[in-house]
Amino acid sequence: MRFNAKDLALLAKRPSGCFDKEGKLKICRVVGDEKLIEPRERWCRLKGNLLFLMKNKSSEASEVVILERCWVVEFRSKTDVSIILKFQSGEPDLYLEAASKPDCEAWAVALGEANSEGLRNKIQQLQRLIMEIKEERAADEARQFLPSSQVDSLREPQFTSIQRIANEPKLEFSLACKGLVAATRDRKLNTFIQVSVVHPAEHILTRYSSTEIVEGTRDPLFLTGVTFPPEYPIYEETKIKLTVYDVKDKSQGTVRTSVLPDHKEPRADVGRSFLGYTTFTVGDLVKSKEQQLTLTLRTSDGGKTVGTIEVNLVKMGEFEDGEMGHITTDAQDQKCALVHECTAPEGLSGKDNLPSLNAVLKNPICKLYRFPTSDNKWMRIREQMAETTLSFHVPKELINLHIKEDMRRNQELKDLGELAPHWDNMRKSVIAHCDQMLSMYQDTLAELGKHTGSSFKSSCSKGEKTLEFIPINLHLQRMHVHSPRLKDALYDVITVGAPAAHFQGFKNGGLRKLLSKFEAERRNTGYQCIYYSPENTAKAKEVLSNINHLQPLISSHADLLLNSASQHSPDSLKNSLKMLSEKTELFVHAFKDQLVRSALLALYTARPGCVLKKPAVPRNSAEEGDDLKHQDHPSQIKRQDSIPHHSEYDEEEWDRVWANVGKSLNCVIAMVDRLLEKDNSSKIKEGESDPSAADCKVLHAGGDWYEQLYPLVITLKDCMGEVVTRAKQSMAFVLLQELACGLPQCLMLTLRRDIVFSQALAGLVCGFIIKLHTSLHDQGFLQQLHTVGLLVQYEGLLSTYSEEAGMLEDMAVGISDLQKVMFKVIEAKSEDFLPIITGRREHYVIEVQLPAKMFELLPQEIKEGKLLRMYPVLFNVGINEQQTLAERFGDTTLQENINQENLELLKEYYNLFTEKMPPDCLPHFQEQNDLKGLLENLHQNIQAKRRKNVEIMWLAATICRKLNGVRFTCCKSAKDRTSMSVTLEQCSILRDEHQLHKDFFIRALDCMRSRQTQGALNESDDPETGCLTDNKPTSRHFYPVALLLVSSHLLVVWLILSLALLLAKYQ
Repeated sequence: MRFNAKDLALLAKRPSGCFDKEGKLKICRVVGDEKLIEPRERWCRLKGNLLFLMKNKSSEASEVVILERCWVVEFRSKTDVSIILKFQSGEPDLYLEAASKPDCEAWAVALGEANSEGLRNKIQQLQRLIMEIKEERAADEARQFLPSSQVDSLREPQFTSIQRIANEPKLEFSLACKGLVAATRDRKLNTFIQVSVVHPAEHILTRYSSTEIVEGTRDPLFLTGVTFPPEYPIYEETKIKLTVYDVKDKSQGTVRTSVLPDHKEPRADVGRSFLGYTTFTVGDLVKSKEQQLTLTLRTSDGGKTVGTIEVNLVKMGEFEDGEMGHITTDAQDQKCALVHECTAPEGLSGKDNLPSLNAVLKNPICKLYRFPTSDNKWMRIREQMAETTLSFHVPKELINLHIKEDMRRNQELKDLGELAPHWDNMRKSVIAHCDQMLSMYQDTLAELGKHTGSSFKSSCSKGEKTLEFIPINLHLQRMHVHSPRLKDALYDVITVGAPAAHFQGFKNGGLRKLLSKFEAERRNTGYQCIYYSPENTAKAKEVLSNINHLQPLISSHADLLLNSASQHSPDSLKNSLKMLSEKTELFVHAFKDQLVRSALLALYTARPGCVLKKPAVPRNSAEEGDDLKHQDHPSQIKRQDSIPHHSEYDEEEWDRVWANVGKSLNCVIAMVDRLLEKDNSSKIKEGESDPSAADCKVLHAGGDWYEQLYPLVITLKDCMGEVVTRAKQSMAFVLLQELACGLPQCLMLTLRRDIVFSQALAGLVCGFIIKLHTSLHDQGFLQQLHTVGLLVQYEGLLSTYSEEAGMLEDMAVGISDLQKVMFKVIEAKSEDFLPIITGRREHYVIEVQLPAKMFELLPQEIKEGKLLRMYPVLFNVGINEQQTLAERFGDTTLQENINQENLELLKEYYNLFTEKMPPDCLPHFQEQNDLKGLLENLHQNIQAKRRKNVEIMWLAATICRKLNGVRFTCCKSAKDRTSMSVTLEQCSILRDEHQLHKDFFIRALDCMRSRQTQGALNESDDPETGCLTDNKPTSRHFYPVALLLVSSHLLVVWLILSLALLLAKYQ
């Protein structure tokens, strides 16, 4: 290339305002993955397609890079601030490192638009903008002269829309080729079809999707069809281009069309060659008599014919009859079902369900298959995957509850009053740590509030702190089976990454180990604090929750009682008194525990200058009433040497305060009875008197009722307030000991448990809502739901090796904590159908909202607000190569213990089910004896302790389906292992329950496991997995470790070969 050095030097020294972008970057050359030298700081100036590199801002340009025939590789990691310029000429790559991520992104955009290709894109964009402006002006001018009826026709080009059903794809068609011509006679073709769309308004070719690769035939029947979603702008005038390619080497033939510009042909180095193409309009296909087109494939010059291609219109609502041989092909191994993709299901369980389901599900993707049955008929399978808005909604609601609960706790600690210096310093330390954690929760909630975009968290984001409460890859996987002779069936599986605290890591294990270790250390706490057992601290939290719940209720009922007295309404007075009595009895019963009394003693000793006295009169338990008796087995409290042991403490004082509430209530009840009795007697005596005089007496009596009840009600409130003050302080003191004994580990464990529970709860709420919607017309299930509860079965595929063992420990605790969750179904009062979460740690209630029509279908017990219990169980079997290491060299005790514990929980649910439910409530194709046999078989498999015993998974899933349960499948990220498990389960169900032809099992499995989707991304371009945009496939030189464990000699050979390959690569 010729250039003028003086002109370039002069251009490099022009003022700063003359350049497109300039700034400091660290730069070096890169060959492969190795930097030739350490990056050096340079002042960079970009002008057009020239990048000047200078030692500093005022020096001469040391190098000029021409930005043509190159592309920018930007790393998507939030922490990476570097980009790479790759050149088609093969010269070393240029590595550029910026000072910050925004600066890096700005340079990537500027460099990407600097070449002539970027300039052409800008010109095209400006041309389109000019045309739009001209059309708008012409339309505005026409409106001044044309009638109103013709004005609308000029606003935009009029195209013919395609008739369709609501929420159905606009267009679907399948593809097949015949008589393809190869370059050589002996060549067996491996073909795929690339689908492109020409929009009639823009006349620009856009790549839309691709089929899968069909090997070894010149008459390929493609399993993947083409679908256009409801919102896609496609009309009868839209032109579709079909291009057929031959993949020479399938190992490098992964279709990567999405990473190429729309106007470029694929490069020759991707291992495929062009065979032919054809075009048609959508109107031709829709209006054809047989809804089928047979088109000729021609070469790029349009002269040579290389075969034909058949395009068949697909209507999802139609069921195709006929024998399986009716549409098989002549090619070997081509007898397989067509598959068509769509983006919206035909209706999950009726049109009435759609509004509430649309509030939960989002971005559904659907595939449609047809497979032959054993009697040579066709069955249709619709497979749907959908995101859920609950991935973010539930964690945000939960964090908000945590913030409110922690703020109340901090205030209760501050309200403890004056304490001795030792305890006061302890309280200050605890409050400081709690405020810090509270601030962290608030920051997390604020960050989640800013989140926009996808409604699920991808696996490459599992280590992000701001998203640690969000479940990973939470999706609904649904299979709807339409069989020609059997009843239609629906199979749902919720797929989600294992609930675990990925950001905090697993260096010291997971929650199961950490909680056990923490409790053991807390028992051995020194003299600083008092040890309370976990049961006692849980009881203290329950007492505080009851106080916060009952006190305002009692106050409101007392006010209603006074209001009824002022109105002289006997019936209202009776009802108000009844409610007041019930709530007050619950209030008094909440303190029927030795823990409160012993905590008051501990708090008394913590006061500065406390004086204890011996009770003068023995306590008389008869005066307290039957409701105020002490427990026979008081909770034990272990006091350390730093706490004074007082043998003299006036326990009578608490007993008197506690009993005064009951006595005050009795006085109110007696007064109301006396007033009602007098009212009845006065009505009898005054029946013969003057009516006007009787009315005056009634008004006067109303005033008397209020005046006589008012002081008694005030006394009740005062007594209750004194009890609340003392009980709150005593229970807050118990929580102070719990926090002080384990700072800061206690708060960190609480945070970790909250994170894991948040992820688990989001999945549970999603599963419950989906199950409820799909079973609204199943009266047996609804009866089981409110009588027994809902079984929730988790299938874990984590290994017990390295970090995944910690994930499994987190997951086990998180799923166990779901036992504390109760569900309640309420009628929706607005168009917002998202669930409402109430409660506190240790006890949450999820209120699921249903539209009025759906709510009326529920049994009366559920409509009245009965709480519905959950029975979560987890069975885990590691299946990857890490589990092989754990079984041969590690420990699988964790997995064995989890499976054994959850087997007992499953048996408990089964026994409860058989006790409370009639046998006919099981699904129509199940029998009770089947469940007994399956449970026994599951027990034997767990006891057998065989390696990678996947029979445990299949048995547990079958039992769950027979008991109307909700199924979950989890692995580390809910991708590879989860997808393999779900697809295998689906095909097994088709084989066992719907008579899938045995010769088609593997083919059906391959169809469901195909990664070919719209856009046809390869692994390195997968938006779910990846952070790299380089198109080169990753070379794998290392062999599966599981094969090397057979012999130590193979392991040595593996190490030598791997080292040799690495040396050869970098030489």
